[in-house]
Amino acid sequence: MRLAAWIFAALCLLPIVAVVVTAFGADGGRWAALIDTVLPGYVWNTLQLVVWVSLGTGLLGTGTAWLVTNCRFPGQRIFEFALAMPLAFPAYVLAYAYTNLLDHPGPVQSALRAVFNLGPRDYWFPEIRSLGGAAAMLTFVLYPYVYLLARTAFLQQSASAYQAARMLGRSPWGAFTSVSLPMARPAIVAGVTLALMETIADFGTVAHFNVQTFATGIYRAWFAMGDRGMATQLALWLLAVAVLLAVIERMERGAAQRFPAGKKNDGMMPQRLSGAQAFAAIAFCALPVLVGFIIPAAMLLVMAAGSGQSLFTARYLGFVGNSITLAGLAAMATVLGALLISYCARLSPGIAARSARLLAGIGYAIPGGVIAVGLLVPFAGFDNWLDAFSREQFGYSTGLLFTGSIGLLIVAYVVRFMAAALGAVDAGLANIKPSLDEAARSLGRTEIGMLKTIHIPLLSGSLLTALLIVFVDVMKELPATLIMRPFNFDTLAVQAYRLASDERLEQAAVPSLVIVAIGLVPVVLLCKAIASDAARPGRSPALGATVTRPR
Repeated sequence: MRLAAWIFAALCLLPIVAVVVTAFGADGGRWAALIDTVLPGYVWNTLQLVVWVSLGTGLLGTGTAWLVTNCRFPGQRIFEFALAMPLAFPAYVLAYAYTNLLDHPGPVQSALRAVFNLGPRDYWFPEIRSLGGAAAMLTFVLYPYVYLLARTAFLQQSASAYQAARMLGRSPWGAFTSVSLPMARPAIVAGVTLALMETIADFGTVAHFNVQTFATGIYRAWFAMGDRGMATQLALWLLAVAVLLAVIERMERGAAQRFPAGKKNDGMMPQRLSGAQAFAAIAFCALPVLVGFIIPAAMLLVMAAGSGQSLFTARYLGFVGNSITLAGLAAMATVLGALLISYCARLSPGIAARSARLLAGIGYAIPGGVIAVGLLVPFAGFDNWLDAFSREQFGYSTGLLFTGSIGLLIVAYVVRFMAAALGAVDAGLANIKPSLDEAARSLGRTEIGMLKTIHIPLLSGSLLTALLIVFVDVMKELPATLIMRPFNFDTLAVQAYRLASDERLEQAAVPSLVIVAIGLVPVVLLCKAIASDAARPGRSPALGATVTRPR
């Protein structure tokens, strides 16, 4: 059992080691070529995205979390759940919807030209296919990370400090900025950092808007240029940024645990809003819901209805079957690995178990493109060596045993989403009293027997949650699937990307709608987790690792 846990942990570390070794082993001249050519543009574009997305997600997530938690206004209960719904949208699907809506031939500009009798060059309209457009799409999809964590932090805060500030003459806004906001800072920074991890890992949105970032550079170097050395070196740069963000996020979560907001023994007295204040609160909360979910969902429905395509054709049923197959196998493998790692850490809480747990959870910080390159390079080399050896010795070609099958793609998914499964399983194990383990051992149960008869039945809810979260994450994953999929094995995400790349946005709406519908499942789970978490005093605002990578 412990050996299996370490195997899963080693698999999660393999892509990082492969990228580092391959990047430094490649031709050194490529480093100078990268610095002189494309690297400054990649760095500048990525930096701009990071700045704008951090500002946007921080403002929207924190502001809406405070309003729905500590204010009362019409529709507040609805907004508690509705504000998390944009998380169901992959950013690239949102980009497809708004490109169709706001582009030059779209309904908005067509209506403007018809109403005001304008020619194509008689007016100015913001360009949706731009870095600003990509930042806006990512902001409205990713702000729920900040919203969920900030809301949990506000729910866990004691009202004593806030009420003391009010008694000393602070206005509600002053008490919020000087007391509540600083106490929630670790959770807010952790949420913003998670959003930034998604930003630097995004491929579909920036590729559709023609914004050159590290993610697009890796794909271009690998496929368009056929330069694996450059791809690994770009992946190393992206890996360095991702690890830096992961360290920041981990430190902030630790700060939230070390310095909790206080005992929740006195509930925060909500502030009732009326008149202009209530209207402003409704508008502020409705804006991200409208832009991030309702409008794009309506657009996708209209586009799908006008596309003339059906999900029930043999071709689309094949895409659905491929997606479900990959997602199901990857979810089962990931949850199995998470269960073994967490269970071994519970049985032997030593340095070795903690190290395995840390290594296994590192994948959440690694973009899918980096994982793909980190796995393809060593396994492609092994496939080529094995094929050459088999030809020489036996006169038989083995072909691509690993890189030509879905097995390696499933390994990539396991590495990518192990952290999400570990968070759900760890949360479930924490609720099982150690006395049950002691009683079972005293009655002669082995470690495996105790896992089968006690822990798995008690963990059924947590395991189901982990399965659903990983399943949906795999359905939405684009970079790793696009790079590593076997020939003629397309998924719904790949099909949506292909159609959008060919400017067939109406046709892309059909697979996109399926992805969004399935993505609503973990959103509901997250909202329920926060509601139940808030009912228990003393819980960390980090909400375990539940809020990780539903992207």
